[in-house]
Formats: sequence, C-alpha cells, structure tokens
Amino acid sequence: MHILVVAATFLVLQRTSSAGADLGLEGAWKEWKAAHGKEYLEGEENFRRTIWEKNLRLVRQHNLEASLGKHTYRLGMNHFGDLTNEEYNQRTNCFRPSPAEPPGGNVTLFRETPTVETPKEVDWRKKGYVTRVKDQGDCGSCWAFSATGALEGLHFKTTKRLVSLSEQNLIDCSGQFPGCKGGIASRAFLYVASKGGINSEKIYPYLSKDSGRCHYDPQKPAAKCSSFKQVLKGDESALEEAVANMGPVSVALDSRSKEFQLYKSGIFSSPWSGKVLKHAMLAVGYAKSSEGGKGRGYWILKNSWSKMWGENGYMRLLKGANHCGIADGASYPVLEKVKEP
Repeated sequence: MHILVVAATFLVLQRTSSAGADLGLEGAWKEWKAAHGKEYLEGEENFRRTIWEKNLRLVRQHNLEASLGKHTYRLGMNHFGDLTNEEYNQRTNCFRPSPAEPPGGNVTLFRETPTVETPKEVDWRKKGYVTRVKDQGDCGSCWAFSATGALEGLHFKTTKRLVSLSEQNLIDCSGQFPGCKGGIASRAFLYVASKGGINSEKIYPYLSKDSGRCHYDPQKPAAKCSSFKQVLKGDESALEEAVANMGPVSVALDSRSKEFQLYKSGIFSSPWSGKVLKHAMLAVGYAKSSEGGKGRGYWILKNSWSKMWGENGYMRLLKGANHCGIADGASYPVLEKVKEP
C-alpha cells in the first residue's frame, strides 16, 4: 500500500529540516536506519529525519512519564518511526467490515454461558496452537493474517499438527478484492468453508501484494472449517469464554493512535474513547499482571507487523473495558463433525 505524501508539506519540511536537524541524534538516526533497513530516495531523507525526530521526542516524553507511573506501557522507535500518524494509518488501516452472512442464514452469535467458568489465564502459544509472528508488509492484509491465525489454531486443535496457512490464498481468492485494500476475517472463514479448505503457506507463499489471480489447489487443502461464529458485539466476557474454550480468536481494534503505532511493551490502554475498528489481530490468550501490585488483566494479541513491533510482535492490551473495541468485531472458525446417516 503506497504512502501518499502531500507535495506542499513535503517541500516545506524539506526546506526546514536540514537546518532544524538535531546533530546530536546523527548516530541514533544512522543506527535506526541500519536496524530497519531504511533507504530513501534523493531529497527524501531530510523529510523522513524530521518526522523521525518528532516521533522520538514523543517516545522519550511518554517513557519518562511511564517511569513516573503515569502510563502502563512504553513506546519505541520501530519501523513506523519515520511515518506521520496519517501515513501510518494509510498503510495499516485494513479492516473493512461488510455483510458476512452465509447463504440462506444469519450469522451465528456466540454468547457468554453464565454457568461456564473460564481459567484465570490462557496462553495458546504454550499449547502449540500459534505459528511464528509474520509480516504483512505494505499490503493491507491484516484481516487475512488474523483469519489464518484462527484457522491455524482450529487445525491444531483438531489434528495436533501446526501448519502455517496461506494469507495469499485468501487475498487472491476470497472475493475481498483488492485484498491489499482490506477485508474481514469472517468472510475469509466463509470462503474456506465453501471451497473445502485453504492451502499452506509453503504451497501458496505470501507476495505482499494482490497477484490478480487465484491459484488455490483444491487437491492440497492444509486446513478446513465449516462455518464461523461471531462473538456478541461488545461482550468481553463472551470473548474471554471463546478464547478460553475455542482457541485463538480473530479480533478487530481501533489502531489509529500514535501510541498504538509506536507501542513497544507493557499493558496498552486506549488513549481515547473512540472505537473505530481499523486493524485485525489475533487474540491468543489473556492473563493478569502482577506489575506494581495492581493485578491488571490483559489480552495477549498477536500482530502481523513483524517482531520489530511491540513485544516481539505481540501486544498486551488492558482487559475489562473493551479497550480499542476488542470485543466489537471478534469471530472464529468452527469445524463441525458430519453426522452419520
């Protein structure tokens, strides 16, 4: 997904950035570029340096406040450190809600069961349900990574075999065109159910772009599902029960903030009350922190922005107040056994 930069802003910053650059940050700038493999076109580096310094000041101020107990999480200069918040959102806003009802029926809702007790902590990574952290790159395919994550967990639950599934298969074939412009996990689950499976990543590798053609091989399905269930909107208790008893669950979040962009570690909480779902992730568990003796509950979320973002590709999100709208767009695939005649 190409980043659009307003020409006038570019020229203004380009004229002022050379004179305004902090020479004391020259070494840090070079180290950051090397760490993230950053190279710029001629005339662009000063522009990116200006943005990077502004983000660095925000990170340092936030972390100073965190050390004083004002925040429960820290920020860091990850690979989004040279992007404005507007550019970051253009690149990462990839959750596109749309009707996802199966033909001839309504969406099946998952509701909390009052009589069911859930464990105090769940982490499906420890049980072998979760593949490595992946990287969607410049393609707005977060929905596909969220969907494959849930399908990988379902496949492991039913077969005890962990297989990395193909996001490209979903991008090219699930009807959410162009797939790099965004989508929704529930439609991906419907596609897999209708086609009888999804190929593995090994057979159908990721390209980080729309290929323009579907190459699904129905003779080599690596995982299957028969339908999906939608978690009752806004019900974190229902989401907890789903994660505890069903496995990893696809979730959508409001990821628009600068703090989300530069999240590094700790228990994240939304800096605003809005809940506009823009990004899809995977809930792989939940737990409670003993940090500071306050016992904060949190969700364990797997992202698709590589290990350079967050806690090696993961986020801990404050649990209990529907932060970032985590319970507003959650769903998971199911594989129902065929009844014998």
